[in-house]
Amino acid sequence: MILYPAIDLKDGACVRLRQGDMARVTVFNPDPAAQARAFAEAGFSWLHVVDLDGAARGAPVNRQGVEAILSAVTIPVQLGGGIRDMDTMESWLDHGVSRLILGTVALRDPELVRQACREFPGRIAVGVDARDGKVAVEGWATDSDTTALDLAKSFEDAGVAVIIHTDIGRDGLLGGANVEATAALAGAVSIPVIASGGITSTDDIKALKAKESVGIAGAIIGRALYDGGLEPAAALAAA
Repeated sequence: MILYPAIDLKDGACVRLRQGDMARVTVFNPDPAAQARAFAEAGFSWLHVVDLDGAARGAPVNRQGVEAILSAVTIPVQLGGGIRDMDTMESWLDHGVSRLILGTVALRDPELVRQACREFPGRIAVGVDARDGKVAVEGWATDSDTTALDLAKSFEDAGVAVIIHTDIGRDGLLGGANVEATAALAGAVSIPVIASGGITSTDDIKALKAKESVGIAGAIIGRALYDGGLEPAAALAAA
């Protein structure tokens, strides 16, 4: 199981939010490139990067920070936040992003996701961000009536590389992963699923890894790494 340390960018800095609330922000590192290097040196094989301002505004905002990360490390980077048209996708891929995460457009414009999967095979992830089981978009500011399961299943035949399932209610709170919901989603689709939200300890990682056979292929870790509650070496060993 692959672990993805998270670098969330707001106003050019590495931050963590609580439940996606832009008003509940903690700045952990003003230098995204330095943070990326630290994660790479700790042994992680991927990075998960989100342009939080871009997600809220609908277009890339923290481009300088993302480009600094891409220049600082050689490990692959998956990127989300404000990616809502083909030109933006092509630009980021040309700059060295390995995989793009499409969230809002997956709900608003599913055909665009399908087109992206055709044009950039193996490089498109769908972000399924759920609050109480229902998908939230536009930087988690807008709730929908679509369930996480229905959205994920709608892309079964699209060629999506991975589904990233985030439990918004647990994100940034260090309350433990929602293993049951993630495993249920993974078991219902043929697309590999990456878990996100609330991962706090090696027990969470082991519990997710125990569900690897149903399709959980990875986990994103944020605040637990920044707060020091979860050591990178222990996390990687558990995975």
